[in-house]
This record gives sequence, structure tokens and C-alpha cells, in this order.
Amino acid sequence: MEVHVRAMLEALGEDPAREGLLKTPDRVARAMREMTRGYSQDPEAIVRGALFTEDYSEMIVMKDIDFYSMCEHHMLPFFGKAHIAYIPKGKIVGISKLARIVDVFSRRLQVQERLTRQVADLLMDVLRPEGVAVVVEGEHLCMRMRGVEKQNSYVSTSAMLGVFRDHQATRDEFMTLINGPKRG
Repeated sequence: MEVHVRAMLEALGEDPAREGLLKTPDRVARAMREMTRGYSQDPEAIVRGALFTEDYSEMIVMKDIDFYSMCEHHMLPFFGKAHIAYIPKGKIVGISKLARIVDVFSRRLQVQERLTRQVADLLMDVLRPEGVAVVVEGEHLCMRMRGVEKQNSYVSTSAMLGVFRDHQATRDEFMTLINGPKRG
């Protein structure tokens, strides 16, 4: 990877031997490995390792899960908040695992639409709940730094599965909960 970063610097008209750029190829390679560490993680194993039998059938919501990702089209960052809900049917998952699966999928080259659906599909497949809802709100630097350069644009995506798709009241309850007062 370092060889390619050096070549990119040269293609930009820079001198990779310049003092300030000497360690840049190594730094960029390490940063890219860190920012794409989700490729080496198994989100299903994370969830399966924290499943618990529990007789609970009300909505469980985790909101404002920070995430950082990189757009696969321009390899520029996008970041924001994810909100997840599910209604269990005999199995619950340790709540920290909800944030962990957002991290795993977001730490890959991504599009926000796929990220949203991957989180929802994984929870639906592994937990087999009554339903899953995921809303992701993102700010995209590929929209702000280049192209149309729209500074105040945000993208919201959602995936509603099971009862969240089939019952408007359930979906409305989720949306009310995630749009309620912010903490902190």
C-alpha cells in the first residue's frame, strides 16, 4: 500500500522524499487498515456470542450510535448516528453488540444504504425477532468537499423489517423514540 501512496503523491506533483511526506505512505497505510478493519471482523459471531434467552417482547431501542465510514465511490469519510430497534421473540442480544455491529459494517468501504440494510438484515437473521428497525443519519464529505459542495446536507436511510414494516403504530413508536429529547 505504501508504494501506491508514494506513487499517488508523485502523481499529485508532490515529492515523497520531502521531510513532511517521508512517513506519509506508512501513516496512510496504517490509517486505511484501521478505517477498514471491519473486513477482518465477523459481525454474526459478535451477535451470536452475546445471545440470551429472555421472555421480553417489548421494543428495545439504542439510539445515537456514532459511526465513521468511508464512501466506496470516493474513499472520503461519511459519519453520523445510527438508531436500532428490535422486538425480541425469545432472544435478546447484549446491548453493546448493537454498537459493535454498526462499527463492523461501517469500517468497510460503504454506501450508507447498504450499511443500513446490513445491520437490519444481520439482526433479523440471527435474533429472529418480531421485527427490526434501523435508521442511519450521515454527513458525507464527498458531498461537502467536492462535487456539489453542499455544506448542510444530511442523508437519512432506513430499513424496516417484520412488524416495523407491517404495523404503522410500531414504526411510529420507534420514530418517536429516536426523535425524542437528546441526552447529554
